[in-house]
Amino acid sequence: MSTQTILVTGSSSGFGFLLTQRLLTQGYTVFATMRQLEGYNAEPAGQLRRYAQDQPGSLHLLELDVTDESSVTAAVDQVLQQAGRLDVVINNAGIGGGGYTEAFSVAQFQQTFDVNVFAIQRMMRAVLPAMRTQRSGLIITISSLQGRIVIPFAGAYTASKFAVEGLCESYHYELAPSGVDVVIVEPGGFPTDYWSKMMKPADQARTDGYAPDGDLPDQLWNGVKANLQSQQAPDAQVLVSAVLQLIETPVGQRPLRTVVDPLMGGGAPTAVNQTTEPIQRELLQALGLGERITVQGAGH
Repeated sequence: MSTQTILVTGSSSGFGFLLTQRLLTQGYTVFATMRQLEGYNAEPAGQLRRYAQDQPGSLHLLELDVTDESSVTAAVDQVLQQAGRLDVVINNAGIGGGGYTEAFSVAQFQQTFDVNVFAIQRMMRAVLPAMRTQRSGLIITISSLQGRIVIPFAGAYTASKFAVEGLCESYHYELAPSGVDVVIVEPGGFPTDYWSKMMKPADQARTDGYAPDGDLPDQLWNGVKANLQSQQAPDAQVLVSAVLQLIETPVGQRPLRTVVDPLMGGGAPTAVNQTTEPIQRELLQALGLGERITVQGAGH
């Protein structure tokens, strides 16, 4: 059995639910977090409890709302009190949206950034003091290929994921001397409930103003959904396996970015990563930071 303690955000569904199950199967101590454990998430919480009974790992379910700083702090404090340490954090919670960007309200943009970006900063501030004291730790953030390339009709989501990439890459460099690894996973499309929960634009009148092309967003995203409902749809366990591989990779050998995109092959984000990595390395050298900050790789 592994002695590592792992915290997963957004464990009630999608990647977070599957990651929690796999980590339990591998014998990890998992703190699975979600909102309203005894409310609308009572069913997935119960499913995880039942699943954990037959697994070698240890499950702890915690209430955590990534948009509430006091909730984040309280959950991390509970982990440290119960386990004594925190080895891995998986920033998985997130929301998406599809439609003409102009038709999304400012409030919808704020909600998207609160969940997808500001939540990561809340988690970082909560977990890093303990990890820096340990001189070890791994933080894996689930980003998206849309954090490196632009697919139209997802402007709020794409903007938030571009922000996630910049935020986490900054932490990657800043924490390198402390023994804490910060890495990014960039998934493509997988058949999860993400698609049924996609935010729609609040201002339909703005969408109507794009006639006769107002249906373009639906054409695009309905086509993606159809592919993900077909027999050729990729198995979300591919993403889970990639995260597990990062956890099991020794410190200092993990790539900064890992592309996981069986649906479209991952060529576009991989090309961006491979192009920018040497440029970034040269920049760090020019700034006099090259000896202390190492770029481990552009991603694969």
